[in-house]
Amino acid sequence: MSVEVDPAEVLGLLYDEYARSILMRTSSKPMSADQLADACDASISTVYRRVDELEELGLIHGEEQYDPNGDHYRTFEAVVDHVGIDIEDGDLSVTMSRSENRADRFTRAWENLREDE
Repeated sequence: MSVEVDPAEVLGLLYDEYARSILMRTSSKPMSADQLADACDASISTVYRRVDELEELGLIHGEEQYDPNGDHYRTFEAVVDHVGIDIEDGDLSVTMSRSENRADRFTRAWENLREDE
């Protein structure tokens, strides 16, 4: 699914090294804010600020997780697999291709298996 967004907001955010790092790292697996802080060599407050901005623009998605002790935390996963910049007739546009989440991929795979029976 392709989505058009405000170019200034997306390009401004992707200019930030921490936002880019968070987006790239969460594209391979969901990560908690603590994991991102370690992986990106950033403070936890910086990670939370960037995560909020990335989530607001629809680049990542946060999901509540619960551990066996009953504590909870959020993990974040990139939901885009392509960001494109188009310049045409004096206009600049940014489009994003959203990737399927894990549950949707599993459902699609399961349905394909059932069709093969």
